[in-house]
Amino acid sequence: MLPPEPFLSRAARWLAFGSAVSILFSIAVSQILLGLALAALLLSGEKISLPRGILLPLALFFLGTAVALVVSPHPAEGLPQIRKLYVFLELLVVYTCLRDVRLVRAVFLTWAGFAAIDGIRGLVQFAQKLQQAHQLHRGDYAFYVGDRITGFMSHWNTFAGQQMFALLMLAAFLFFAPPARRRWIWLGCAALMCIAILLAETRAVWIGLLAGGLYLLWFWNRWAVAAVPVLVAAGYLVAPPIIQDRVNSLLHPTGVDSNAFRVVTWRTGLRMIEAHPVFGIGPEGPKYHFADWIPADVPRPLPSGWYGHLHNIYLQYAAERGIPVLLILLWLLGRMLFDYWTALRTLPPGPSDSRFLLHGGIAVILAALAEGFFEYNLGDSEVLTMFLVVVACAYRAAAMRPPASA
Repeated sequence: MLPPEPFLSRAARWLAFGSAVSILFSIAVSQILLGLALAALLLSGEKISLPRGILLPLALFFLGTAVALVVSPHPAEGLPQIRKLYVFLELLVVYTCLRDVRLVRAVFLTWAGFAAIDGIRGLVQFAQKLQQAHQLHRGDYAFYVGDRITGFMSHWNTFAGQQMFALLMLAAFLFFAPPARRRWIWLGCAALMCIAILLAETRAVWIGLLAGGLYLLWFWNRWAVAAVPVLVAAGYLVAPPIIQDRVNSLLHPTGVDSNAFRVVTWRTGLRMIEAHPVFGIGPEGPKYHFADWIPADVPRPLPSGWYGHLHNIYLQYAAERGIPVLLILLWLLGRMLFDYWTALRTLPPGPSDSRFLLHGGIAVILAALAEGFFEYNLGDSEVLTMFLVVVACAYRAAAMRPPASA
Protein backbone atom coordinates (compact mmCIF):
# COMPACT_ATOMS: atom_id res chain seq x y z
CA MET A 1 0.00 0.00 0.00
CA LEU A 2 1.37 3.38 -1.00
CA PRO A 3 1.90 5.97 1.75
CA PRO A 4 -0.60 8.88 1.74
CA GLU A 5 0.39 11.85 -0.36
CA PRO A 6 1.50 14.91 1.63
CA PHE A 7 -1.18 17.58 1.90
CA LEU A 8 0.92 20.34 0.34
CA SER A 9 1.78 18.21 -2.67
CA ARG A 10 -1.86 17.39 -3.21
CA ALA A 11 -2.81 21.06 -2.73
CA ALA A 12 -0.20 22.18 -5.26
CA ARG A 13 -1.53 19.72 -7.81
CA TRP A 14 -5.14 20.85 -7.54
CA LEU A 15 -4.23 24.53 -7.39
CA ALA A 16 -2.21 24.05 -10.58
CA PHE A 17 -5.20 22.32 -12.16
CA GLY A 18 -7.46 25.19 -11.07
CA SER A 19 -5.10 27.79 -12.51
CA ALA A 20 -4.91 25.94 -15.82
CA VAL A 21 -8.68 25.70 -16.31
CA SER A 22 -9.92 28.97 -14.74
CA ILE A 23 -8.08 31.04 -17.37
CA LEU A 24 -11.10 30.54 -19.63
CA PHE A 25 -13.25 32.80 -17.47
CA SER A 26 -10.93 34.90 -15.29
CA ILE A 27 -7.27 35.79 -15.57
CA ALA A 28 -7.32 37.15 -12.01
CA VAL A 29 -8.52 33.83 -10.56
CA SER A 30 -6.03 31.92 -12.70
CA GLN A 31 -3.06 34.00 -11.59
CA ILE A 32 -4.06 33.90 -7.91
CA LEU A 33 -4.29 30.11 -8.08
CA LEU A 34 -0.96 30.05 -9.92
CA GLY A 35 0.69 31.94 -7.06
CA LEU A 36 -0.88 29.65 -4.46
CA ALA A 37 0.17 26.57 -6.42
CA LEU A 38 3.75 27.81 -6.58
CA ALA A 39 3.78 28.56 -2.83
CA ALA A 40 2.38 25.12 -1.99
CA LEU A 41 4.89 23.50 -4.30
CA LEU A 42 7.84 25.30 -2.71
CA LEU A 43 6.65 24.52 0.81
CA SER A 44 6.02 20.86 -0.03
CA GLY A 45 9.69 20.26 -0.76
CA GLU A 46 8.85 18.56 -4.07
CA LYS A 47 11.47 18.74 -6.78
CA ILE A 48 10.63 21.50 -9.24
CA SER A 49 11.31 20.63 -12.86
CA LEU A 50 11.08 22.00 -16.38
CA PRO A 51 11.53 20.25 -19.73
CA ARG A 52 15.28 20.05 -20.26
CA GLY A 53 15.20 20.70 -23.99
CA ILE A 54 13.85 24.23 -23.64
CA LEU A 55 15.73 25.38 -20.54
CA LEU A 56 18.51 27.16 -22.47
CA PRO A 57 16.37 29.02 -25.06
CA LEU A 58 13.83 29.93 -22.37
CA ALA A 59 16.55 31.36 -20.12
CA LEU A 60 18.08 33.27 -23.02
CA PHE A 61 14.66 34.67 -23.95
CA PHE A 62 14.24 36.01 -20.41
CA LEU A 63 17.79 37.37 -20.42
CA GLY A 64 17.32 39.02 -23.80
CA THR A 65 14.12 40.68 -22.59
CA ALA A 66 15.89 42.02 -19.49
CA VAL A 67 18.82 43.35 -21.54
CA ALA A 68 16.46 45.05 -23.99
CA LEU A 69 14.75 46.73 -21.04
CA VAL A 70 18.02 47.90 -19.47
CA VAL A 71 19.41 49.45 -22.68
CA SER A 72 16.06 51.00 -23.61
CA PRO A 73 15.91 54.81 -23.39
CA HIS A 74 12.60 54.42 -21.53
CA PRO A 75 12.99 51.35 -19.29
CA ALA A 76 10.05 52.20 -17.03
CA GLU A 77 7.68 51.77 -19.97
CA GLY A 78 8.75 48.17 -20.42
CA LEU A 79 8.12 47.00 -16.85
CA PRO A 80 4.74 45.42 -17.77
CA GLN A 81 6.64 42.96 -19.98
CA ILE A 82 8.88 42.02 -17.06
CA ARG A 83 5.82 41.48 -14.87
CA LYS A 84 4.31 39.36 -17.63
CA LEU A 85 7.15 36.85 -17.14
CA TYR A 86 5.11 35.77 -14.10
CA VAL A 87 2.76 34.06 -16.56
CA PHE A 88 5.60 31.72 -17.55
CA LEU A 89 5.42 30.18 -14.07
CA GLU A 90 2.37 28.36 -15.46
CA LEU A 91 4.77 26.22 -17.48
CA LEU A 92 6.78 25.31 -14.38
CA VAL A 93 3.82 24.64 -12.09
CA VAL A 94 1.77 22.61 -14.58
CA TYR A 95 4.74 20.54 -15.73
CA THR A 96 5.82 19.80 -12.16
CA CYS A 97 2.44 19.16 -10.57
CA LEU A 98 0.30 17.51 -13.25
CA ARG A 99 2.15 14.23 -13.64
CA ASP A 100 -0.87 11.94 -13.95
CA VAL A 101 -1.89 11.66 -17.60
CA ARG A 102 -5.52 11.22 -16.54
CA LEU A 103 -5.45 14.57 -14.77
CA VAL A 104 -3.80 16.17 -17.79
CA ARG A 105 -6.58 14.73 -19.94
CA ALA A 106 -9.11 16.25 -17.54
CA VAL A 107 -7.59 19.71 -18.05
CA PHE A 108 -8.50 19.74 -21.72
CA LEU A 109 -11.92 18.18 -21.28
CA THR A 110 -12.63 20.91 -18.70
CA TRP A 111 -11.41 23.44 -21.25
CA ALA A 112 -13.91 22.01 -23.73
CA GLY A 113 -16.78 22.36 -21.26
CA PHE A 114 -15.88 25.90 -20.22
CA ALA A 115 -15.24 26.97 -23.83
CA ALA A 116 -18.64 25.62 -24.87
CA ILE A 117 -20.32 27.64 -22.10
CA ASP A 118 -18.29 30.67 -23.17
CA GLY A 119 -19.42 30.01 -26.73
CA ILE A 120 -23.07 30.01 -25.68
CA ARG A 121 -22.50 33.36 -23.99
CA GLY A 122 -20.97 34.57 -27.25
CA LEU A 123 -24.04 33.44 -29.20
CA VAL A 124 -26.28 35.43 -26.87
CA GLN A 125 -24.04 38.48 -27.31
CA PHE A 126 -24.19 38.06 -31.09
CA ALA A 127 -28.01 38.08 -31.07
CA GLN A 128 -28.02 41.14 -28.81
CA LYS A 129 -25.61 43.03 -31.05
CA LEU A 130 -27.66 42.32 -34.18
CA GLN A 131 -30.79 43.47 -32.38
CA GLN A 132 -29.00 46.66 -31.35
CA ALA A 133 -27.88 47.25 -34.94
CA HIS A 134 -31.48 46.96 -36.14
CA GLN A 135 -32.72 49.35 -33.46
CA LEU A 136 -30.13 51.93 -34.49
CA HIS A 137 -30.89 51.33 -38.18
CA ARG A 138 -27.27 50.43 -38.84
CA GLY A 139 -25.99 47.82 -41.28
CA ASP A 140 -25.39 44.54 -39.44
CA TYR A 141 -21.83 44.02 -40.67
CA ALA A 142 -20.67 47.64 -40.45
CA PHE A 143 -21.99 47.89 -36.90
CA TYR A 144 -20.81 44.48 -35.72
CA VAL A 145 -17.23 44.39 -37.02
CA GLY A 146 -16.18 47.13 -34.62
CA ASP A 147 -17.82 45.59 -31.56
CA ARG A 148 -17.78 41.79 -31.80
CA ILE A 149 -18.57 39.06 -29.29
CA THR A 150 -16.15 38.56 -26.41
CA GLY A 151 -17.66 35.83 -24.23
CA PHE A 152 -16.23 36.14 -20.72
CA MET A 153 -13.19 38.02 -22.03
CA SER A 154 -12.65 41.73 -22.64
CA HIS A 155 -11.76 41.49 -26.35
CA TRP A 156 -12.81 39.35 -29.28
CA ASN A 157 -9.21 38.43 -30.17
CA THR A 158 -8.72 36.93 -26.70
CA PHE A 159 -12.07 35.14 -26.87
CA ALA A 160 -11.41 33.68 -30.32
CA GLY A 161 -7.81 32.70 -29.49
CA GLN A 162 -8.91 30.80 -26.40
CA GLN A 163 -11.67 29.07 -28.34
CA MET A 164 -9.13 28.06 -31.00
CA PHE A 165 -6.72 26.43 -28.52
CA ALA A 166 -9.54 24.63 -26.69
CA LEU A 167 -11.02 23.37 -29.96
CA LEU A 168 -7.69 22.09 -31.29
CA MET A 169 -7.00 20.17 -28.09
CA LEU A 170 -10.51 18.71 -28.12
CA ALA A 171 -10.10 17.69 -31.77
CA ALA A 172 -6.79 16.00 -30.92
CA PHE A 173 -8.56 14.17 -28.08
CA LEU A 174 -11.37 12.97 -30.36
CA PHE A 175 -8.94 11.89 -33.09
CA PHE A 176 -6.10 10.28 -31.15
CA ALA A 177 -7.16 9.45 -27.58
CA PRO A 178 -8.85 6.18 -26.60
CA PRO A 179 -12.60 6.32 -27.36
CA ALA A 180 -14.38 8.45 -24.76
CA ARG A 181 -17.70 7.80 -23.10
CA ARG A 182 -20.55 10.13 -24.04
CA ARG A 183 -18.71 11.18 -27.15
CA TRP A 184 -21.74 13.17 -28.27
CA ILE A 185 -21.13 15.65 -25.44
CA TRP A 186 -17.66 16.49 -26.73
CA LEU A 187 -18.90 16.69 -30.31
CA GLY A 188 -21.54 19.16 -29.12
CA CYS A 189 -18.86 21.22 -27.36
CA ALA A 190 -16.79 21.22 -30.56
CA ALA A 191 -19.77 22.42 -32.58
CA LEU A 192 -20.42 25.29 -30.18
CA MET A 193 -16.77 26.34 -30.30
CA CYS A 194 -16.76 26.26 -34.12
CA ILE A 195 -19.82 28.51 -34.23
CA ALA A 196 -18.30 30.88 -31.66
CA ILE A 197 -15.04 31.18 -33.64
CA LEU A 198 -17.00 31.81 -36.82
CA LEU A 199 -19.15 34.50 -35.24
CA ALA A 200 -16.18 36.18 -33.54
CA GLU A 201 -15.04 37.02 -37.09
CA THR A 202 -11.37 37.15 -36.12
CA ARG A 203 -9.72 36.37 -39.42
CA ALA A 204 -6.27 35.66 -37.99
CA VAL A 205 -7.80 32.99 -35.75
CA TRP A 206 -9.54 31.47 -38.77
CA ILE A 207 -6.13 31.16 -40.44
CA GLY A 208 -4.51 29.73 -37.31
CA LEU A 209 -7.32 27.22 -36.81
CA LEU A 210 -7.00 26.14 -40.44
CA ALA A 211 -3.25 25.51 -39.99
CA GLY A 212 -3.63 23.53 -36.77
CA GLY A 213 -6.76 21.74 -37.96
CA LEU A 214 -5.21 20.61 -41.24
CA TYR A 215 -2.28 19.16 -39.32
CA LEU A 216 -4.60 17.11 -37.09
CA LEU A 217 -6.72 15.96 -40.02
CA TRP A 218 -3.64 14.88 -41.97
CA PHE A 219 -2.52 12.51 -39.24
CA TRP A 220 -6.04 11.33 -38.44
CA ASN A 221 -7.41 10.70 -41.94
CA ARG A 222 -5.65 12.17 -44.94
CA TRP A 223 -8.72 11.81 -47.11
CA ALA A 224 -10.48 14.23 -44.77
CA VAL A 225 -8.01 16.96 -45.79
CA ALA A 226 -9.28 16.74 -49.36
CA ALA A 227 -12.80 17.44 -48.14
CA VAL A 228 -11.84 20.68 -46.39
CA PRO A 229 -11.99 22.96 -49.47
CA VAL A 230 -15.40 21.54 -50.38
CA LEU A 231 -16.72 22.04 -46.86
CA VAL A 232 -15.35 25.59 -46.69
CA ALA A 233 -16.94 26.50 -50.04
CA ALA A 234 -20.27 24.95 -49.05
CA GLY A 235 -20.18 26.70 -45.68
CA TYR A 236 -19.54 30.04 -47.37
CA LEU A 237 -22.50 29.60 -49.70
CA VAL A 238 -24.96 28.87 -46.89
CA ALA A 239 -23.49 31.37 -44.40
CA PRO A 240 -25.45 34.54 -43.55
CA PRO A 241 -24.30 37.76 -45.27
CA ILE A 242 -22.56 39.02 -42.13
CA ILE A 243 -20.18 36.03 -42.33
CA GLN A 244 -19.77 36.19 -46.11
CA ASP A 245 -18.82 39.85 -45.87
CA ARG A 246 -16.10 39.04 -43.36
CA VAL A 247 -14.71 36.25 -45.54
CA ASN A 248 -14.72 38.58 -48.55
CA SER A 249 -12.79 41.16 -46.54
CA LEU A 250 -9.74 38.88 -46.53
CA LEU A 251 -9.12 39.83 -50.15
CA HIS A 252 -11.52 42.72 -50.73
CA PRO A 253 -11.72 44.84 -47.56
CA THR A 254 -14.13 47.73 -47.27
CA GLY A 255 -13.85 50.93 -45.28
CA VAL A 256 -14.97 49.35 -42.01
CA ASP A 257 -12.59 46.38 -42.11
CA SER A 258 -9.61 47.74 -44.00
CA ASN A 259 -6.38 45.77 -43.86
CA ALA A 260 -4.44 48.95 -44.57
CA PHE A 261 -3.71 49.68 -40.91
CA ARG A 262 -1.81 46.38 -40.63
CA VAL A 263 0.38 47.41 -43.55
CA VAL A 264 1.13 50.64 -41.68
CA THR A 265 2.02 48.77 -38.47
CA TRP A 266 4.24 46.29 -40.36
CA ARG A 267 6.09 49.00 -42.26
CA THR A 268 6.53 50.98 -39.04
CA GLY A 269 7.85 47.88 -37.26
CA LEU A 270 10.39 47.29 -40.02
CA ARG A 271 11.69 50.85 -39.57
CA MET A 272 12.14 50.20 -35.85
CA ILE A 273 14.06 46.99 -36.56
CA GLU A 274 16.26 48.61 -39.20
CA ALA A 275 17.26 51.35 -36.74
CA HIS A 276 17.71 49.04 -33.69
CA PRO A 277 18.36 45.49 -34.93
CA VAL A 278 20.25 44.17 -31.88
CA PHE A 279 18.35 45.33 -28.80
CA GLY A 280 15.17 46.82 -30.28
CA ILE A 281 13.58 50.04 -29.05
CA GLY A 282 12.62 48.44 -25.73
CA PRO A 283 9.74 46.33 -24.40
CA GLU A 284 6.42 48.13 -24.95
CA GLY A 285 8.30 50.60 -27.19
CA PRO A 286 5.98 50.16 -30.21
CA LYS A 287 3.02 51.04 -28.00
CA TYR A 288 4.44 54.32 -26.71
CA HIS A 289 6.56 55.48 -29.66
CA PHE A 290 4.69 54.22 -32.69
CA ALA A 291 4.07 57.70 -34.08
CA ASP A 292 7.82 58.43 -34.09
CA TRP A 293 8.50 55.63 -36.59
CA ILE A 294 5.65 55.90 -39.10
CA PRO A 295 7.08 56.13 -42.64
CA ALA A 296 6.87 59.63 -44.09
CA ASP A 297 4.91 58.51 -47.15
CA VAL A 298 1.99 57.10 -45.11
CA PRO A 299 -1.01 59.39 -45.68
CA ARG A 300 -2.84 61.04 -42.78
CA PRO A 301 -5.18 60.42 -41.16
CA LEU A 302 -4.08 56.85 -40.55
CA PRO A 303 -6.43 54.03 -41.58
CA SER A 304 -8.85 52.96 -38.88
CA GLY A 305 -7.34 50.31 -36.60
CA TRP A 306 -5.48 49.59 -33.36
CA TYR A 307 -1.92 50.92 -33.25
CA GLY A 308 -0.91 49.75 -29.78
CA HIS A 309 1.21 46.91 -31.21
CA LEU A 310 2.45 45.69 -34.59
CA HIS A 311 -0.11 42.91 -35.25
CA ASN A 312 2.68 40.42 -35.94
CA ILE A 313 4.61 38.53 -33.26
CA TYR A 314 7.76 38.31 -35.38
CA LEU A 315 7.96 42.04 -36.00
CA GLN A 316 6.81 42.82 -32.45
CA TYR A 317 9.54 40.85 -30.68
CA ALA A 318 12.24 42.01 -33.09
CA ALA A 319 11.18 45.66 -32.77
CA GLU A 320 10.86 45.50 -28.97
CA ARG A 321 13.82 43.30 -28.06
CA GLY A 322 15.97 42.90 -31.16
CA ILE A 323 16.47 40.27 -33.83
CA PRO A 324 18.53 37.98 -31.51
CA VAL A 325 15.57 37.64 -29.11
CA LEU A 326 13.25 36.86 -32.03
CA LEU A 327 15.65 34.13 -33.19
CA ILE A 328 15.77 32.73 -29.64
CA LEU A 329 11.96 32.64 -29.55
CA LEU A 330 11.88 30.76 -32.87
CA TRP A 331 14.53 28.37 -31.53
CA LEU A 332 12.35 27.80 -28.45
CA LEU A 333 9.23 27.06 -30.49
CA GLY A 334 11.16 24.95 -32.98
CA ARG A 335 12.64 22.87 -30.18
CA MET A 336 9.16 22.21 -28.84
CA LEU A 337 8.00 20.96 -32.24
CA PHE A 338 11.11 18.78 -32.55
CA ASP A 339 10.70 17.26 -29.10
CA TYR A 340 7.01 16.48 -29.60
CA TRP A 341 7.59 14.93 -33.01
CA THR A 342 10.47 12.85 -31.68
CA ALA A 343 8.30 11.58 -28.83
CA LEU A 344 5.45 10.76 -31.23
CA ARG A 345 7.73 8.55 -33.30
CA THR A 346 8.55 6.41 -30.25
CA LEU A 347 4.92 5.72 -29.32
CA PRO A 348 3.44 2.29 -30.03
CA PRO A 349 0.64 2.30 -32.63
CA GLY A 350 -2.92 2.92 -31.58
CA PRO A 351 -4.80 5.64 -29.72
CA SER A 352 -3.40 6.92 -26.44
CA ASP A 353 -3.52 9.99 -24.25
CA SER A 354 0.13 10.65 -24.99
CA ARG A 355 -0.59 10.66 -28.73
CA PHE A 356 -3.44 13.14 -28.37
CA LEU A 357 -1.40 15.47 -26.15
CA LEU A 358 1.62 15.46 -28.46
CA HIS A 359 -0.40 15.95 -31.64
CA GLY A 360 -2.42 18.64 -29.87
CA GLY A 361 0.76 20.38 -28.75
CA ILE A 362 2.06 20.52 -32.32
CA ALA A 363 -1.28 21.73 -33.66
CA VAL A 364 -1.48 24.55 -31.09
CA ILE A 365 2.06 25.73 -31.88
CA LEU A 366 1.39 25.69 -35.63
CA ALA A 367 -1.85 27.62 -35.08
CA ALA A 368 -0.09 30.20 -32.91
CA LEU A 369 2.67 30.65 -35.50
CA ALA A 370 0.19 31.05 -38.36
CA GLU A 371 -2.05 33.46 -36.46
CA GLY A 372 1.05 35.31 -35.30
CA PHE A 373 1.64 36.66 -38.80
CA PHE A 374 -1.43 38.86 -38.31
CA GLU A 375 -1.79 39.30 -34.54
CA TYR A 376 0.39 39.76 -31.46
CA ASN A 377 -1.31 36.70 -29.97
CA LEU A 378 1.36 35.56 -27.50
CA GLY A 379 1.37 39.05 -26.02
CA ASP A 380 -2.11 38.39 -24.63
CA SER A 381 -1.74 36.95 -21.10
CA GLU A 382 -4.87 34.79 -21.33
CA VAL A 383 -3.83 33.27 -24.65
CA LEU A 384 -0.21 32.90 -23.47
CA THR A 385 -1.36 31.07 -20.33
CA MET A 386 -3.31 28.53 -22.37
CA PHE A 387 -0.37 28.14 -24.73
CA LEU A 388 1.97 27.39 -21.82
CA VAL A 389 -0.48 24.87 -20.34
CA VAL A 390 -0.50 22.99 -23.65
CA VAL A 391 3.31 23.11 -23.87
CA ALA A 392 3.71 21.78 -20.31
CA CYS A 393 1.18 18.97 -20.77
CA ALA A 394 2.64 17.88 -24.09
CA TYR A 395 6.09 17.73 -22.50
CA ARG A 396 4.64 15.73 -19.63
CA ALA A 397 3.21 13.28 -22.19
CA ALA A 398 6.62 13.09 -23.86
CA ALA A 399 8.21 12.28 -20.50
CA MET A 400 5.67 9.59 -19.57
CA ARG A 401 4.94 7.93 -22.91
CA PRO A 402 2.61 5.27 -21.49
CA PRO A 403 1.66 2.23 -23.58
CA ALA A 404 -1.20 2.77 -26.02
CA SER A 405 -4.64 2.08 -24.58
CA ALA A 406 -6.82 -0.59 -26.10
